[in-house]
Amino acid sequence: MKVHRTIKTALEALLRNPMRAMLTTLGIVIGVGAVIAMMEIGNGSSSAVKKTIASMGANNILVLPGTASSGGITFGSGSIMTLTPGDCEAIIRECPSVLNAAPVVRARAQVVYGNRNWVPAYIYGSTTSFLKVRDWTNLSDGEVFSNRDILNTNKVCLLGQTLVRELFQGESPIGKEIRIKNVSFRVIGVLSAKGANMMGMDQDDTIIAPWTTIKYRVTGSTLANTNQSSSATSSSVNSLSQLYPGGSPSLYPEQSDVQAADNPMPVRFANIDQIMTAAVSTSQIPTAIQQITEVLRERHRIRKGEPDDFNIRNMSEMIDTLSSTTKLMTNLLLSVALISLIVGGVGIMNIMLVSVTERTREIGLRMAVGARARDILRQFLVESIVLCLVGGGLGIVLGHGGSKLVNFFLKWPIENSPGAIAAAILVSAVVGIVFGYYPAWRASRFDPIEALRYE
Repeated sequence: MKVHRTIKTALEALLRNPMRAMLTTLGIVIGVGAVIAMMEIGNGSSSAVKKTIASMGANNILVLPGTASSGGITFGSGSIMTLTPGDCEAIIRECPSVLNAAPVVRARAQVVYGNRNWVPAYIYGSTTSFLKVRDWTNLSDGEVFSNRDILNTNKVCLLGQTLVRELFQGESPIGKEIRIKNVSFRVIGVLSAKGANMMGMDQDDTIIAPWTTIKYRVTGSTLANTNQSSSATSSSVNSLSQLYPGGSPSLYPEQSDVQAADNPMPVRFANIDQIMTAAVSTSQIPTAIQQITEVLRERHRIRKGEPDDFNIRNMSEMIDTLSSTTKLMTNLLLSVALISLIVGGVGIMNIMLVSVTERTREIGLRMAVGARARDILRQFLVESIVLCLVGGGLGIVLGHGGSKLVNFFLKWPIENSPGAIAAAILVSAVVGIVFGYYPAWRASRFDPIEALRYE
């Protein structure tokens, strides 16, 4: 028998008992439907977990200044300032694997509002890209400072939820003024709540302001080669210990700290404490690190064989957590899928064995008129495969519809999985072959004489 004739005969045999054929495929329909629904819901949940972990900084890459040494003594990372805002701009421009980058200047100081004060864990001077890197673009209230504020060193800032609670205690901070090292800042926005990071540090205990303002007005430096976050001295800007600065008798008095802070002079080289970048995805972090290294070595004119004057750190612990979480969810879904399909395959094998027993005389008659064992094997195998493919198609529709209903009523995130649909069709055919082979082989081994005499 030709292949097309075998398929036609198998379909005619199935259509003689449509109800039994439909009930036979029910196991595959439920199994494949459950697999598709769980894959779409699982992919949506996995994407939500990835987004949550990414918001904690899993795809962040931190570029730190180099290490100074003298007389065989190393002073540690960040002891010499080698990074500039131009380095940050070059990384954004020349590194395709970097999604965004922001320069960062840090400070440590007391914040005062009225008769209340607080020392925040983080005072960051940066650009608006900092919020994009940290996935913090949704503000709780107010607005973000602009590039004009950065260029003009305007005294504006964003507050974290902890500072709002400790300093304002229920009041709206928008438009109010706070003091950082006796420099007045106007609050223009409130950051959304972010909670603690993986190390237990409160991420809401934060102030973010234009980096030029923090550098030139708060830390009081224009051209320095030391870390700004650790360079506070008794002669810092607007120190209350120098209310009436005295000057040495000279024809032209020296500029005071207050005047220098209010009128910062442009400098040729402005350094920053670090550059915070975000890779396009966690899988591209190694590529992003390589690209950043090449760009900075070229900009800093570092010859081949010489050590880097910067350090790069990534969040490897978060990446490992993300990978293990995704792997666990994938293995769980595959285990459930395997169990569902095995149950459906056993059901098909059971019905096909019953069908072979009922059609024993038909098999004997076909063999008596010239059908060979391989023709009988092929016919029953085609019937099993057709049942599984039809059940797989119906299961795909059922599973996709079920995931849509879950998303509509329970608001769970879902994500379409074309790979799961293709795999469902392939697995349905494999199940039909594996579980349909034994009944087909058994039918092909009948003795024609005994089959014709079967009652």
